[in-house]
Amino acid sequence: MLSDGLSRAALNEQSAPIVARMALQSGSSIDWLSQAGAGAADVIYLDPMFPHRDKSALVKKEMQVFRTVVGDDDDSPALLKAALAVATYRVVVKRPRKAEPVSGEPTTRIEGKSSRYDIYSIKAFPAG
Repeated sequence: MLSDGLSRAALNEQSAPIVARMALQSGSSIDWLSQAGAGAADVIYLDPMFPHRDKSALVKKEMQVFRTVVGDDDDSPALLKAALAVATYRVVVKRPRKAEPVSGEPTTRIEGKSSRYDIYSIKAFPAG
């Protein structure tokens, strides 16, 4: 799906220059981050699968199917650890608003109606 999305974006005049600077890497994100080394990215954004809910209301059918394909996200703590070892300034993790953090205590949080963003600051951005 990502490959198809990048191909379609490359056909768009406005997004083509941005897509030209992108490369899709298939495989384990944890493996890629482990090989990338410190400083490979200024900021890393993680959007792991939300944990199962105890509510009786089901999530949308598309997400139910998606979860059956990709499975649970049991490796989120390892992914966060690998991202923190590589990012220069920040790691941002999308979570359900009331869920526990993936690991440790984030530096700050930005909360919305249904989700929040846990921000793990590593060091300050350079001035200017």
